[in-house]
Amino acid sequence: MAVIGSIIKGLLHARDAVISEPDPFEAQEKVLRGLLEKAKDTEFGKFYGFEEILKSEDIQKEYAQKVPFFDYNKINEEWWSKMHEGAENVTWPGRPPYFALSSGTTGKSSKRIPVTDDMMEAIRQTGIKQVGTLTNFDLPSDFFEKEIMMLGSSTDLNKKGDHEEGEISGISASNIPFWFRDFYKPGMEISSINDWDERVLQIAKEAKNWDIGAITGIPSWTELMIKKILEYHNAQNIHEIWPNLQVYSTGGVAFEPYEKAFEKILGHPVIVIDTYLASEGFLAFQARPGTLAMKLVLDNGIYFEFVPFKPEFINEDGSLTPDAPVVNLRNVKEEEEYVLVISTVSGAWRYLIGDTIQFTDVEKMEIKITGRTKFFLNVVGSQLSVNKMQDAIKELEKEFGITIPEFTVAAVQKDGEYIHKWYMGVEGEAEAEKLAEALDNHLKEANKNYGVARKKALKGVEVVTVPPNVFHEWSAKNKKKGGQVKMEKVMKEDKFAEWEKFVRSMNNQK
Repeated sequence: MAVIGSIIKGLLHARDAVISEPDPFEAQEKVLRGLLEKAKDTEFGKFYGFEEILKSEDIQKEYAQKVPFFDYNKINEEWWSKMHEGAENVTWPGRPPYFALSSGTTGKSSKRIPVTDDMMEAIRQTGIKQVGTLTNFDLPSDFFEKEIMMLGSSTDLNKKGDHEEGEISGISASNIPFWFRDFYKPGMEISSINDWDERVLQIAKEAKNWDIGAITGIPSWTELMIKKILEYHNAQNIHEIWPNLQVYSTGGVAFEPYEKAFEKILGHPVIVIDTYLASEGFLAFQARPGTLAMKLVLDNGIYFEFVPFKPEFINEDGSLTPDAPVVNLRNVKEEEEYVLVISTVSGAWRYLIGDTIQFTDVEKMEIKITGRTKFFLNVVGSQLSVNKMQDAIKELEKEFGITIPEFTVAAVQKDGEYIHKWYMGVEGEAEAEKLAEALDNHLKEANKNYGVARKKALKGVEVVTVPPNVFHEWSAKNKKKGGQVKMEKVMKEDKFAEWEKFVRSMNNQK
């Protein structure tokens, strides 16, 4: 009998019984008030009159009126860059001990996002909350004694003056409490290896020595890790190596596109738990079974605002227009797409994180990530969001009996007319022409604006199929493997030209 596991599970049940859910609207106003109060004497707080906002009868409305939207480029140029030059009390009291490096999915150079002690504590507290909700998933007691594989970026952070830099997963792992380190795999030594391929090779070599009950990581890189382990041990599925694996916690991207690929490397189904941990904070997590939607964390250092995801409010670079309307938490509607705007205990203010979301259950405050503001294909009025694209891809998988874990698309000119050109990472056999025809039909049915565009300025659809590993190698070439790296789903023409050149070079190497 798993005595320790039973004790841990019992403690988690007892904790849930005494902790009540806060009123979401009161919680969010309290968070905003706390943020403004703590930062009122910073340069940013003085410039935008936080002290006056705090005196307002409606601080949420006053805050939205007085403080503009910021994307990374704007807030970094105007404010965060001062911290890189040694300034203190810029957008948050003191100086941050960490900067999270995030190349995102479109940028050529890394973003440097401040991570304060307050944010690290918020991430820790939200992590504890998520662990507490595991009791909702009817897991056996011995699960709570198993080890956890946390596949993230390297914990070997770069020391830069008075702070350290690395990806958020590496920063979080380097701050794992001592009591958790016996459960944490691959352990601090392997996690500190910077080279992704070498780190995964070491994981594969040690895999049989561990009793893994849960894995956390971005789906594409987790799939590659598991395939390397299977290759190294000549196994058919990961449950031959880790028979007690019961939970996979994904994060940052939707899991559905990878579902079929994971089925091939698992011996039996596992519980998939979605998590929304970004460089800017721990925003949401799945708190109950029967859904992949995630519950927003409304009482722990992050204030949320929502802008309707419509073309008239989105600039070409993915930023928001200054007059874009904000919908507060009381007025959000289910199944409508919103651009997520956050203010945090790391000194991000009305910050465009770049993700779009939908509320799947307003009463439970549950959301799902639907895409990125920069991944919005509207060159000729097609108004295609990643959400619509992924839905169409899933239909293709069903129709042709194939798996398409990765894709990218661009509007390009051919013979003086615009077409949509798709590259799909396909596992299985399917003719590109038939995929293009079926894709076109699915998108016409799902999106009225796309149908109109196809009758006018959008003259065609082309599909090129490539092995999925081409996408992984592209990420390796442009950024690095593993960690928080995600493939860009929509490219501009110039970037797409680079991509096509890369694909040709990969074909020439065969």
